[in-house]
Amino acid sequence: MGTNVLIIGASGDIGKQIAIQLGHEGYSLILHYYQNKTAIEAIQRELPREGILDTIKADLTNQAGINRLLAGVAYPVDSIVFASGIAYYGLFQETPEQIMEEMLSIHVKAPLLISKEALPSMIKKKSGNIILISSVWGEIGASYEVLYSAVKGSQISFVKALAKEVGPSGIRVNAVSPGFIDTKMNPLSSDEKEQIVSEIPLNRPGTPQDVANVVSFLLSEKAGYIHGEVLRVTGGWV
Repeated sequence: MGTNVLIIGASGDIGKQIAIQLGHEGYSLILHYYQNKTAIEAIQRELPREGILDTIKADLTNQAGINRLLAGVAYPVDSIVFASGIAYYGLFQETPEQIMEEMLSIHVKAPLLISKEALPSMIKKKSGNIILISSVWGEIGASYEVLYSAVKGSQISFVKALAKEVGPSGIRVNAVSPGFIDTKMNPLSSDEKEQIVSEIPLNRPGTPQDVANVVSFLLSEKAGYIHGEVLRVTGGWV
C-alpha cells in the first residue's frame, strides 16, 4: 500500500489507535503530537520502524505551532487524518476568550491551513483523502459544550463544502462523528458513564478501536464512492 498518512493528534487515545491500525495495515505514517510523547513512543514500539516516517511536535492552539507543523512536514502527504482536539465544559457566557481562541485554532484553523497546504500536491496527483474526526455534538449540539459543538459543527461544514470543491480532482473528504467514546477526554464519574451507557442501544461505550476501524475503511478502496459524508460511530445513541 505504502501511502503516506499524516495523523494530526496521534498521541490522543483515538489518534493513537488510528496510528496503530493504519501502521499494521501497511501505511507509512507521519505522527503529530504536542505533549504526550509517551503515547508516540508506545506507537513506535508497536509498529515496524520503517512504518513511521517522522514525528512532529507542535502546539496547534496557536499560529506559531501551526506554522511549526507545516514547516516540519518533510515527506509527501497522500492522506490526512485530523484526530486532535481539546474539550471545554461550562456555560457559554462564562467561557474565557483565550479558550475560544485555542478551540478555534486547534479544531478549525489548523485543519483548514494544513489541508490548504496539502491540497496542491493531492490535486496534482489526482488522489488523496482528508478525514476529520468530528463529533455527534457538531451535528446536534450539546448544552455546556456549546463551544465544542460549534467548532465540531464547523468541521462538518468544511468537509461538506470542500468535498464538492475537490471531488473532481479525485480527492475524497469525509468526517467521522463519534458519540460517547471511552477516552480521557470524558471526565465523567462512574455513575455518569453508567447513565450514558444505559441510553446507548448497543449497551456499551464506543472505543478508540471503533473509530479507527471507520478511518481505515474510509481510506480504503472499499470506500471509493463515499465522499462528503459524516459517518456516525455512536452505537445508535442520540
